[in-house]
Amino acid sequence: MQSTPRLFTPVLIVGCLIILVSFAVRASFGVFQIPIAEEFGWPRAEFSLAIAIQNLFWGIGQPIFGAVAERIGDRKAIIIGAIFYAVGLVLSAGANSPLAMQSYEVLVGFGIAGTGFGVILAVVGRASSDENRSMSLAITTAAGSAGQVVGAPLAEYMLGLYTWQTVFMIFAALVLAILALLPMMRAPVAPKAELEESMGAILRRAATDPSFAMIFIGFFSCGYQLAFITAHFPAFVEELCGPIQPGGMLHSIGITTTSALGAWAIAVIGVCNIAGSLIAGWAGKRWPRKYLLALIYTGRTIASAAFIMLPITPLSVIVFSAVMGSLWLATVPLTSGLVAHLYGLRYMGTLYGIVFFSHQLGGFLGVWLGGRMYDAYGDYTLVWWIGVGVGALSAIIHLPVKERRAPVPVIA
Repeated sequence: MQSTPRLFTPVLIVGCLIILVSFAVRASFGVFQIPIAEEFGWPRAEFSLAIAIQNLFWGIGQPIFGAVAERIGDRKAIIIGAIFYAVGLVLSAGANSPLAMQSYEVLVGFGIAGTGFGVILAVVGRASSDENRSMSLAITTAAGSAGQVVGAPLAEYMLGLYTWQTVFMIFAALVLAILALLPMMRAPVAPKAELEESMGAILRRAATDPSFAMIFIGFFSCGYQLAFITAHFPAFVEELCGPIQPGGMLHSIGITTTSALGAWAIAVIGVCNIAGSLIAGWAGKRWPRKYLLALIYTGRTIASAAFIMLPITPLSVIVFSAVMGSLWLATVPLTSGLVAHLYGLRYMGTLYGIVFFSHQLGGFLGVWLGGRMYDAYGDYTLVWWIGVGVGALSAIIHLPVKERRAPVPVIA
């Protein structure tokens, strides 16, 4: 009697822990927005540009680290990524000018690429059975959400005890600590037919496929919305949200300021995204991924438009965070699963990395425009509405995707 393949493997568990730490640190950067600006007197756009550069080089590094992992091994790529990440954080702690901070975020961005979704999802995908792959990718994505749950509140808490420079140093140590887990991370190679196809051949096949272009363009809005909210939502809430009333539920659990509410809003997004990512993985086994992606982007568009049109209160912040959280990274297991389905597992890291570059282009623009438009107009309204528009575009552009896998060419 054939045994049922296990869902929870050592590769999945270690991959989840690495993603959790990597994303906990990354998701906390918005909490540093106001403390750093106040210490140095920088305009909001300066630190926003630093985070935007971080997002851009995360995107640039993603296909690079995917290719490195496929050439020299997954674990070596993760080690290189963790070193980049830690060095970038240490140098950022010593930055005293906008240019220095922005330059060091190049290293942080490459570090996130080496310890983030592109490399880890490819390893987890290869280590999973066909029947468990969709859920394995969803669980790994949910681990990133768990990092988001703890990252922003942890940073907010530590900023009450230490300087922001010390918090950056602590985060650098946490990133290096994940290297102790790597001996457990061993994944099988791709199927024989896929090994016979060269990287050049698979890249040419993807480049001439209109569906790949649609996936690439569609992922742009995901990065725009997520990066903008991660970087600017805590400050947005602190400045524009109505006061937290004494005696209310939030006040009773210790959330007494809009600053604390902004940090916890990021955590609420992370909590709800754990469920959203798992549901997306479950649904991806049962229905076409392109329709699920279109539905997610439609939901984000409606939620964002409703939030900015209604009065911003503590209740609306929590409700929006919960709704957006349920749709937050639900796109990742569906998009990565779609790439693996269409083009196979051998070069999944590289191909998903290319798609993810579009995500990070959107992230760069979302974060940078947020800071620039805030400095120019004194609020985030226009950049928020741009996010609504690109979300609607992504909902539409996924519909024509042809969700069928082309046969792997047989080399005689």
